[in-house]
Amino acid sequence: MKKRAIAAVCVVIGLFALDRALPPDLSRLAQTGTIVLDRDDRVLSLMPAPNGVWRFATATEDVSPIFLDTLIRIEDRHFWRHPGVNPLALARAALQDLRAGRIVSGGSTITMQAARLLELRPRTIGSKLIEIARAVQLELRFSKREILGIWMTLAPMGGNLEGVRAGALAWFGVPAQNLEAEQAALLVAIPRRPEALRPDRHLARAQMTRDRVLAAVTDQPVPAQRSAMPRIARLEVGRPGPGVTLHTTLSRPLQIALQRLADERLADLPANASLAIVVADAASREIRAIVSGGAGLGEGRAGALDLTRALRSPGSALKPFIYAMAFEDGVAAPNRVVADLPRRFGGYAPENFDRAFAGSVTAAEALQRSLNLPAVALLDRIGPLRFAVSLRAAGVPLRLPAGADPSLPLALGGAGIDLRHLASLYAALATDGSVVPLHLTAEPRPAPQPFMSARAAADVAEVLTQNLPDGGRAGIAWKTGTSWGGRDAWAMGFDGIHVVGVWVGRPDGTPLPGATGRGLALPLFGRVFDLLPAAPRTIPRSFVAANHQSWRPDSADGLRLLFPPPEAVITADGPVTIKAMGGRRPIAFMVDGTPIAADPARREAAWLPAGPGFYRVTILDAEGVAVVAGVRVK
Repeated sequence: MKKRAIAAVCVVIGLFALDRALPPDLSRLAQTGTIVLDRDDRVLSLMPAPNGVWRFATATEDVSPIFLDTLIRIEDRHFWRHPGVNPLALARAALQDLRAGRIVSGGSTITMQAARLLELRPRTIGSKLIEIARAVQLELRFSKREILGIWMTLAPMGGNLEGVRAGALAWFGVPAQNLEAEQAALLVAIPRRPEALRPDRHLARAQMTRDRVLAAVTDQPVPAQRSAMPRIARLEVGRPGPGVTLHTTLSRPLQIALQRLADERLADLPANASLAIVVADAASREIRAIVSGGAGLGEGRAGALDLTRALRSPGSALKPFIYAMAFEDGVAAPNRVVADLPRRFGGYAPENFDRAFAGSVTAAEALQRSLNLPAVALLDRIGPLRFAVSLRAAGVPLRLPAGADPSLPLALGGAGIDLRHLASLYAALATDGSVVPLHLTAEPRPAPQPFMSARAAADVAEVLTQNLPDGGRAGIAWKTGTSWGGRDAWAMGFDGIHVVGVWVGRPDGTPLPGATGRGLALPLFGRVFDLLPAAPRTIPRSFVAANHQSWRPDSADGLRLLFPPPEAVITADGPVTIKAMGGRRPIAFMVDGTPIAADPARREAAWLPAGPGFYRVTILDAEGVAVVAGVRVK
């Protein structure tokens, strides 16, 4: 008895050592393609495995229950109970094979089939014995559901298709989770003889075998050709690497609609012109849709390039951020008058687009009309080096000509920036003034980088909020830009939820004569917002920007600020009395957005300045009418 026990132990040890020395080769299982999913886990794009085979990792939760039931019913009724091998089925098959001298009957379990798919060999009796051994090894290493996953990942589906996910998309154009009974039956049948049962080559045979699996004749047609694999947003997300499932922040319906819109617009653009569009959630900075060019572009359209990353001149699209810094510094305010008159800055003499001058205008009007002289003058006050360094510190670098330092032409687009970075700046305007890079994946969000205060951002956002031309949507803040020679046309902006950026131009940087942001990019910008749910901008009452009544042309009302008057310079050794007149009581008093205590029955309040400096005084009546004034305390 001891000898038998010792012998049994030696056999077990030997088998264990042999199993460890010769484990199953899982390398084919690891060679899978890339799957790109949208924010709701819907397929956007597929990329084949490195060897050109459409093969994707598949688990039981990735396929419909109908498919699993059909597979087990047809291929291995006892799958859940056997240890990898079905002795009765093998005995029956072996007897048939021995009589014929070749493999004529399988007898293979799903586990044995999985072993064969992992290590492809000629179908011989010797190979069958190896499959039996490998099947036992697989059962020891993997759960039953994991073994099903091996089969569903590697099962041949005709041509360069392998696995249920590839078969479902190529033959039916549907995800494997949505397979119906007739479709599942065909995908169970094809792996038996993948080349002989390809529907695109042997339609009648494929249909007959499918009906045999169904145990019924159905009118449901068998596909006569393959469907194209999904390629939505393939270019814009890059290639993350083989075997990766990339979860993106994109919205599949919006992405499809945006690409369709881009294709339509490209047909109307001049020769070799292209476009790029980005739509992002302003609060989270997650990209919801992104397009570079359109479908089927030739070389002149740069169909193989991601133009959202191309460095181009922004034209006037950077002006809002110059104004934001000027507002924050106190060197300008929306209601403060600026000069649009001929002026030289050393050897630099900028002109407006129409070569005319507006004279004295408010800063708000100058920004809305995109006047050049006021923007250059403000950048001169701020300092172009400081402006460029502040942008870089916030994560938005400007590309300057080789050997050049930041200078005043920055105000008119004298540097390079890409669409994604420019859109991240407009998202800062739409929110609290901090810059966060737009992102496509659910990676950890980078820390916000300060660029402008929430107050300055809200001031500029309010100035930019205008109705779109030609009856377009209201409640959108927007700005256009045109680079020198019409090389780049931009339209940038946001509503209460989304930030949108549009670029139109030639990828090689050659001019588009007569092209402007307003003429080329802005109409497309409006069409993009037509695809989005209406979300007109609303500014929190705590933001002074909501109440720039002093520069709004339609803001005449009875509320007035008697003291201090706008642009006043006052000396304060103690409390200052802020006095209002008109308006409906109670009157609210604020300084730099902070409420000041006041008697609801009176139209004045005492304010004690914290010290010398610039302050913004706001009065707000019960109907929401407000007046704002910038004052300096000495």
